[in-house]
Amino acid sequence: MPAETTVTSWTSWDAVPSADSPAVPAEAVAPLIRGVGVLRRLTEADGTMSASGLERATGLARSTVDRIASTLARMGYVRLDGRDVILTPRLMELGNAYLAALRLPALLDARADALADELDESVSLAVGDRDGIRFIHQATRRRAMSLSFRIGDLLPAERTAPGPLFATEWTEADWQGWRARRAADPEDRGFPAVPARERAGADEEFVRAVALARENGWALDDQLIEPGLVAVSVPVRHPRTGRIACVASVVSHTSRHSATDLRETLLPRLRAAVAEMEGELGREPSRATVETTEVPSGLAAWTGASKHELGREFVESLARGLTVLTAFGEGRAELTLTDVAKATGLARATARRALITYEHLGLVTPGSTQRTFRLTPRVLSLGFPPLSRTSLSRIATPHLADLSARVHESASLAVLTASGEEIQYTARANASRVLSADITIGTRLPAAATALGRVLLEDVRESGYALVDEELEKGLRSIAVPIRDRTGRAVAATNVALHAARRTVEEIMREILPELRATADRIEGDLWVAGRFTRVALS
Repeated sequence: MPAETTVTSWTSWDAVPSADSPAVPAEAVAPLIRGVGVLRRLTEADGTMSASGLERATGLARSTVDRIASTLARMGYVRLDGRDVILTPRLMELGNAYLAALRLPALLDARADALADELDESVSLAVGDRDGIRFIHQATRRRAMSLSFRIGDLLPAERTAPGPLFATEWTEADWQGWRARRAADPEDRGFPAVPARERAGADEEFVRAVALARENGWALDDQLIEPGLVAVSVPVRHPRTGRIACVASVVSHTSRHSATDLRETLLPRLRAAVAEMEGELGREPSRATVETTEVPSGLAAWTGASKHELGREFVESLARGLTVLTAFGEGRAELTLTDVAKATGLARATARRALITYEHLGLVTPGSTQRTFRLTPRVLSLGFPPLSRTSLSRIATPHLADLSARVHESASLAVLTASGEEIQYTARANASRVLSADITIGTRLPAAATALGRVLLEDVRESGYALVDEELEKGLRSIAVPIRDRTGRAVAATNVALHAARRTVEEIMREILPELRATADRIEGDLWVAGRFTRVALS
């Protein structure tokens, strides 16, 4: 890469320079920079912002914002709802590419979850991101007082327990960058995931904490983020390099444990769990033995068709550039320019310009050799935090609304209750009719008497659907299909319910069932992306 592709700053929330800034490399893709800026502003706004709000937040012209939003919507990364632009679960495929390439969640999540169950405390895994940390896994206890941190959230290193541990490996340039950021943002306004500082912290306090972490091999957070929150952290080191791969933390609050109590009672068990995690890393195959497979892609045909249909409202260079991030993944942690071009179907020159742009934005960095590239934790800043806490009902609701609008009938989503004898409605889209099924979210009905319930009881394995014809109530017909998770398990069902006078059974099979199945496919697609590295609540 050219020398001018160095990252421009250490700003905590990844401030995006304008496309005509002198610091921007000549070969960088300006529409890609603008598109990344829009995604970051949406992330900062918790996933939803009006187009006019994005115009103010990014400094872009309204027509540019509209073109970017239209392109992102075409890619399935946002949906447009009136004046609002809303992030969708499909966008999580970018963060999933980083997490899959990292391999740590797949290797260590189960250990972290088991430790959380054993201690009945929250356990997290974090990686270093320049002068901050980002969470890659959270095993959170459900309590009245619980953690609100999400996967992908960025925290300042000096206000966390993992921070001093990561800082033991900082270079002098790293320390200079940290001091520059502290001087520019003493109240941590650039970190939306944490409260602003109530008092200015002295830099020397963090320097001393790093020295202690280096000496002890662990670190404490005694209410640095906010009053009541305490944590103890231990580094997980890669057995082959000895460097910190991630940091495991046990997090609690002072009504349960003091910082001293965490150190004395929970630190020994945390250390034992970390030793087990390091054993898992030791059994991981080396990068040299992992097969890098080509990812089939019809990108060229798709972008061409999208441009033909949408015209000026589709920004091809943005769509192609974002696709470069998805070239990385499990077994593809480090890729050459040729690898990226093959995986995406892009021309080498197009892939090269995208990589230059991403290196400028801090999303890509050189790999173990100068010929390879790898993703950085900053990829998680593209929508992952607000989307990582989604639920199946939130995923399904816009799809149900689209289905209802197409077939002009009410559509619902339901799950089986713990007893297995009832279903509970968790999402619904009502048709604009005088006569319609009167069902509200939260309603429970006998599973065996409903199409939704029969699907979930697995009575329809061969046909793939269930039809109830005036059995639950005279005049009511309902057809349902299952919603399956990544393992193929039916975790919910979706249906269309209507009055028998409006469609015959044959018409339901011919007109409704194909639309219902297509909707189920879309819901499943979003569920599989969202649930790859996060837990999607089913209710």
